[in-house]
Amino acid sequence: MKRKKILIILSCAGILCIVLLIIGFTIIFGLNITSDKANQVIFIPTGSSYTQVLDTLKSKLSIKNINAFNWIARKKNYTGAIRPGRYLVGKKLSYNGLINLLRSGRQSPVKVTFSNVRTLNDIAGKFGKQLESDSARIVSFFSDDSNFLNDGFKKENIISIFLPNTYEFYWNTDARGIYIRMLKEFRLFWNDTRLSKAKAEGMTQIEVSILASIIDDEVVKRDEKPRIAGVYINRLKRGIPLQSCPTIKFALNDFTITRVLKKYLLVDSPYNTYKHSGFPPGPIGCPTIEGIDAVLNAENHDYLFFAAKADFSGYHNFSRTLSEHNKYALLYQKELDKRKIFR
Repeated sequence: MKRKKILIILSCAGILCIVLLIIGFTIIFGLNITSDKANQVIFIPTGSSYTQVLDTLKSKLSIKNINAFNWIARKKNYTGAIRPGRYLVGKKLSYNGLINLLRSGRQSPVKVTFSNVRTLNDIAGKFGKQLESDSARIVSFFSDDSNFLNDGFKKENIISIFLPNTYEFYWNTDARGIYIRMLKEFRLFWNDTRLSKAKAEGMTQIEVSILASIIDDEVVKRDEKPRIAGVYINRLKRGIPLQSCPTIKFALNDFTITRVLKKYLLVDSPYNTYKHSGFPPGPIGCPTIEGIDAVLNAENHDYLFFAAKADFSGYHNFSRTLSEHNKYALLYQKELDKRKIFR
């Protein structure tokens, strides 16, 4: 009889243990966290406390038992090891699963795309909208030569490393992290083939980027880019100023100008390529891969001038002599007058 009682007690204890294990398992590993969205984004800013993280989680997710969540977070030491970032959470998740995700720092990257950008302010704006670091901090970093002088760049030409494309970044990447990543992409882009072509033209990577940025702004028709690159290279080799209208717009910081007037050519700026021979201090925008490759594969010809065609097709007339060029330029100017384009 006594043995039977012991067996009953042991059986009850075993059942109780099983029930407790089931309850514990359900609490820890059950899908007790839900979201209104299939992919809910959770942002954990740098320097957040556990209380702030909890407030964020409660505002975005439905947590069935907050006390149980806190207990698991403490046991897993998450309360003292907050990892900032952007995290993607599914529609249903367990306490254990969410804490493991946040504690691991396994972020969902942000895609940053930029093209047709002219200045560091524009680039900083693109990153500032997508990442934790604001645009002012990014601009401040890239305005300080000491941050990249050892890598051969200055604030005037650092925009060279920003090759237009789509890149993935972690949300909490700071300005230095952006620089390190873009420098890596820049170095990968400048492979041995491109470097040898630049050397053959007698140019550095930065000089190629400067010329490419001018051509990108100057040329509408991509099939003309190598030919116009050839014109500029011919001028550089002969010591003739580039006399590029886009550099005047950049110097004036007015990109709405459609007609570069003589008074604009008087602007006092190192970017005024009508006054100064050689390259301006830096690119006048993010040079595209297409523009860079146009310079590296420039046409070999003897043209020294080009003028937009009066039919507004986007193509140009090319000339070997100034007198011939002036004739084409006059035709275009007359068409501008006819269309009442005076600025």
